[in-house]
Amino acid sequence: MAQRMSAVRVSLRLKAILPVAAVLLAGLVVFVWVSLSFEDPERRSVIAVASAGAVAICAALLVVIAVLVQRPLVELQEKIALLRDGNLTVSVGFAGRNDEIGDLGRNFNDMVRQLRESREEIQRLHRTQMSRAEHLATLGELAAGLAHEIRNPLAGIAGVIEIIGRDLPAGSPGREVLKEVQQEVLHIKRILSDLLDYARPRKPEFRPADLNDSAEHAINLARQQALSRPVEISLEKAPSLPPVEHDAGQLQQVLLNLLLNALQAIDGAGTIRVQIVSHDNQALVSVTDTGRGIASEHLPSIFRPFFTTKGQGTGLGLSLARRVVEDHGGTIEVTSQPGQGTQFLIWLPFRRPALPPTAE
Repeated sequence: MAQRMSAVRVSLRLKAILPVAAVLLAGLVVFVWVSLSFEDPERRSVIAVASAGAVAICAALLVVIAVLVQRPLVELQEKIALLRDGNLTVSVGFAGRNDEIGDLGRNFNDMVRQLRESREEIQRLHRTQMSRAEHLATLGELAAGLAHEIRNPLAGIAGVIEIIGRDLPAGSPGREVLKEVQQEVLHIKRILSDLLDYARPRKPEFRPADLNDSAEHAINLARQQALSRPVEISLEKAPSLPPVEHDAGQLQQVLLNLLLNALQAIDGAGTIRVQIVSHDNQALVSVTDTGRGIASEHLPSIFRPFFTTKGQGTGLGLSLARRVVEDHGGTIEVTSQPGQGTQFLIWLPFRRPALPPTAE
């Protein structure tokens, strides 16, 4: 019964006029009762005038409601229907009114404008991501093919250089040249390894483990690189950190990459501080250095493949780091002040988000 009653549609004008009509009718009844003391001709004239006044009031009220309230609401209903169909160019014409109905119209137009701008931004981001995905796919195929074609000849070149070096006399100046050639060969090998890691990343093996231990292992390796330098690398552990589901080897590589970058950014004495805390049901790892910092115009590009400001860098380290962190369901952020240092923040969930079921 209640459902049947709620399905009955009542016009807004009827809803507005019924209470007024009821009040006017009650007043008319009282007026008729009071006019019983009047003479009959005079009484009929007074009742007729009062009834005509009540009808006129109801008619005027209907016109006011239709023009000032119902017409804007009908227009709003039509524009909402168009909006529901995906038309984000609609706007209502009563937004210029200086009353509450006008406020409603202006809010509606502002809402549609924000929706339109949001959709345009989403479409732009989608095009950017699709372009980036296509670029990365092409890059992966190119890197795999390039590494395959170069690796075997490079191994032969390295072997020949080693043989030549053994045959040269001890005081020959050619030994120094061969040493430089061997260093360049090692540099090419590192580039090929980074290309292969980027093109064919290893699938992470997730296990709940202590993130403090993973970070400490990476720091110990970085300290070996800083033995001859006045750079202090410190670790502040989170004593009550829950186990974090992660691939320890991959995250150690990410942290080691950040630490080595920080070492290269410090000229002379400096500090590198690694801090692990629990924040908002996530593990937060911060790597902060007192190095030369990153120029503001370079910050948006540092995670792009092959972007580097170092002469000997491949430009793949930070790109690989972001991929690993995102594979763990986390995010990596960077802030930097030229001349003051850089800070990387790695956010990791304690448990990886569940993957959507694959369609069979």
